[in-house]
Parts: sequence; C-alpha cells; structure tokens
Amino acid sequence: MLNFALVMAKRHLAAVRDLLPIFAVIILFQLVVIREPFPDVVSVAVGLVCVIVGLALFVQGLESGLFPLGEALAQGMAQKGSTFWLLALAFSLGFGTTVAEPALIAVAGEAAEVAAEARFIGRSEAAQDRYALELRVVVAVAVGLAIVLGVLRILKGWPIHRFIIGGYILVMVMTVFAPEEIVGVAYDSGGVTTSTITVPLITALGVGLASAIRGRNPMLDGFGLIAFASLTPMICVLGYGMVS
Repeated sequence: MLNFALVMAKRHLAAVRDLLPIFAVIILFQLVVIREPFPDVVSVAVGLVCVIVGLALFVQGLESGLFPLGEALAQGMAQKGSTFWLLALAFSLGFGTTVAEPALIAVAGEAAEVAAEARFIGRSEAAQDRYALELRVVVAVAVGLAIVLGVLRILKGWPIHRFIIGGYILVMVMTVFAPEEIVGVAYDSGGVTTSTITVPLITALGVGLASAIRGRNPMLDGFGLIAFASLTPMICVLGYGMVS
C-alpha cells in the first residue's frame, strides 16, 4: 500500500509538471492579454485538480493494465503459431478500440451536424445519427485493416517507409477526386483514431509481437502500427465520400 501511494504521488507530480506549461499559457493570456479575471475561480480550480488526478490515474492505468494486456495478447498469439487468429485479433483490436474512441465519436457527431446544415445529408436526427455511425464504422474498419497490415509487416519484415510513402501518395491522388465536403473530415479522421484508447493497446500489441518473434527487433519492428492507423482512415473515408 505504501509503495502504491508513493507511485501515485510521483504520478501526480509528473502530471503537474506536464500540465504546467498549459496552465501557464491559459493564465497568462487570461490575465495579461485579455485582462479579465477568470469567470469562476472555484470551478476552474476544481477542474484543474480533476485534470491532474485524471491524467495521473490514466497513465498509471496504462502501465498497470493496458500495456501488459496488449503485450501478453500479442506474445500469446505469437506462441500459438496461428497467423489467422493473430490477424483476427489485430483486426478486432483495431476495430473495437476505434469504434469506441471518444474523440472519433465527437468528430463524427460534429461532422454529421455540419453536413446536415450544408444539406449534404438530411436534417433529421435519424439521418445525422446514421451518417455519424457510418463514418465511425468506416474509420474503425480502416484501422482494423491497418493493424492487420502492420502485423503482416512485422511478421514478414517488410520496410515501413514504402507503405507510408505509397499511402500518402494515394491520399494526395484521392484528394483530387474526392468531394470537397469529405476531404477535411477524412484528414481529421486520421488524427482522432490515434487517441486515448487506441494508442496504448495497439502500441503494446506491436511491441509484444516483435518481442515474441525471433529475428525481430522491438525497437525497429514493434513501432509503426500507429502510423498505419492514422493513414488508412484517410484513404477509406475519402473512398467512402467518393462512393456515397
């Protein structure tokens, strides 16, 4: 219990250190540039404390739960020796973590509202919900396929730069032909997928898999899955806009 308390104390101090530049910028602009007091000092202070505590608990949760879980899953599937089930696990993790990603849910909902205002889709709540759900599913499938491709790259030892360069060339070409209304959404979809839920599990999966396969270097081969997870949603959402 004492060790845990010490660990959490260090986590909170680290959270304060990491968030201090953000707090300093906010306070500086509020008091010096805008020259107005904070609207509700008590609420702001409580919110800042919640952010510090939440960040400390989140980081501790990653190291205690998600990272070991992802590495254990990858190593267990590698030892099992079944490529099919390993790829099935990769797709399921990519799809499941992305479809539940809070940042993606927020962006999809906002995109649906803007699309309705622009008469790109119907203005009814049902039409907006359907658009947001379709967007989330397309992005989640894209990330699932990205993790499958990344796992295959680790298994085969393929160089990552060829995939990344080729993928971004494809994105640029598709941007020319895709509807203008979907381009910005597609580009943002690549960023929101790599957030709080997706990154820890996918990173742990890559490192654990590279550690379990003979001849693979975890530092060289274990990373790069997040790059695939950022790239493929842009391709798939652009394609979704061109088709729909």
